[in-house]
Amino acid sequence: MNPLLLSLILFGSFFAYLDAEEFRVRLHSGSTVIGDLLKDDAESVVVDIGFTVLRIPRSAVVAVEKVEDGAIEDRGIHGTGLYRQGGFRRTLALRDLVEKIGAAVVQVRTRTGLGSGFIIHPDGYVVTNNHVIAGERNISITLYRKTDAALTKVNFNNIRIVASSPANDLALLKIEDSRKEALPTVPLGESASVKQGQRVFAIGSPLGFERSVSEGIVSLRNRLILERLHVQTTAEINPGNSGGPLFNYRGEVVGVNNMKVVSAGAEGLGFAIPVNRLKDFLMNRDAYAFDPRNPNAGFRYLTPPR
Repeated sequence: MNPLLLSLILFGSFFAYLDAEEFRVRLHSGSTVIGDLLKDDAESVVVDIGFTVLRIPRSAVVAVEKVEDGAIEDRGIHGTGLYRQGGFRRTLALRDLVEKIGAAVVQVRTRTGLGSGFIIHPDGYVVTNNHVIAGERNISITLYRKTDAALTKVNFNNIRIVASSPANDLALLKIEDSRKEALPTVPLGESASVKQGQRVFAIGSPLGFERSVSEGIVSLRNRLILERLHVQTTAEINPGNSGGPLFNYRGEVVGVNNMKVVSAGAEGLGFAIPVNRLKDFLMNRDAYAFDPRNPNAGFRYLTPPR
């Protein structure tokens, strides 16, 4: 007999009287199963995962947890060890997204200007644009925490440049200040999931106005500018937004904002570095390692002659 049909026959009686709710089942093997919970007793846990029904022996289960609306689909820490993947399981309203992930967006200040950035690891690794910190050693980062009363500023002044790449216009910073708790982070998405017309939004500090939010769509996912592919967006990108995240509505970073077109009559022409280019930069960060003894650090790789 077809195994799927057999499963439906064996567990069909559960459908009649159980309200299916989505749960996460954690196993001793380290794996996780997410689906509609059909049965949970001393002998087994039965989960409908969409295309079949699984019966899991209770001895193999560590925990059964209800998945709340808006819960994060955590695809784990990437092999680089620096960032996590997977956003919220469903698209959320903009106000809810800002509430949940806005604290991980920071302001990056130098002696000559300011930009934005975002935290990708709770130990304090921050992504920004290379042009925000180029030529600077004295860098500070401001984190905004929301309390019941208002936003409070937390300043960090001991910042190390881990890697930088003028060619990619990306930089990786590390907050070295001592602190008592892990920092909030945002997950990275996939460039392949970015579609023309998709809604996106940016959080940053345009002209120094911290925690500003702008909303738009993806005008084109692969605009070629200065021999680099960019995500073109109608979300407002202004000086100070540089280095900040461009999010989709699952709370995933899909781009790093880095420039806009400024000319008479030009509106809604913002650009972001695709997230897959950022992932490549993070994976190969040793090649872009910042060397304070090298005046051109990070290392420069010249374009080979044609």
